[in-house]
Amino acid sequence: MKGHITAQDRIKDKLISSHESGSNTFNFDLLETHRIYHLEHIKKICIDYRLRFLDSRFFKGELPACALSAIQELDSIHNTDLQGFKIMAPSKLFKLKDKDDPLLFVPMGNNYFYLVHQWGNDLHPLRKWLVWPFKGMVNLVLFTVLMSYLVTLLVPDGLFSKNNTTAEFWIIFFFMFKWIAAVIIFYGFALGKNFNPAIWNSKYFNP
Repeated sequence: MKGHITAQDRIKDKLISSHESGSNTFNFDLLETHRIYHLEHIKKICIDYRLRFLDSRFFKGELPACALSAIQELDSIHNTDLQGFKIMAPSKLFKLKDKDDPLLFVPMGNNYFYLVHQWGNDLHPLRKWLVWPFKGMVNLVLFTVLMSYLVTLLVPDGLFSKNNTTAEFWIIFFFMFKWIAAVIIFYGFALGKNFNPAIWNSKYFNP
């Protein structure tokens, strides 16, 4: 019937308008313990994988039918009306649609959250390694030193002089370090980047 509002439509409306909520009522005997996360654990995951944990109303990606069905199923099993949805996802998914894979949570109280649904594999180990340099200043410096060393090793022997010396190697290394550091600094300041611990629950644009 035209204009009929389905259960999934109501769930979508809740997700779009969701604000922080104290807790939801669950039947603890029916909960899956591996889906229960403390806020500190969520924070660590976000920092390790460079993700954000925000109210679902900030999410601009497409919510798949399987996620809506998971909410509907939990509502039915626990005889409740889940509120206060939170989503863990990459920064860009809180601005526009993309193909990354978020995780949907609801609060349980006392800084505990229940994982309702995960549609994809956003916690892939490769992502963790790719965003490792952004965990903090020490990580970034170590990454810059490592990259400078590897690039220096790629410089052909005899490019600058006939006799290769240790002093020449370190001079080239120092040059490479300054060059790579300058690129990283320019990239960071030009695009307003920030370290993972500063953005995991930030509502502001500093991906």
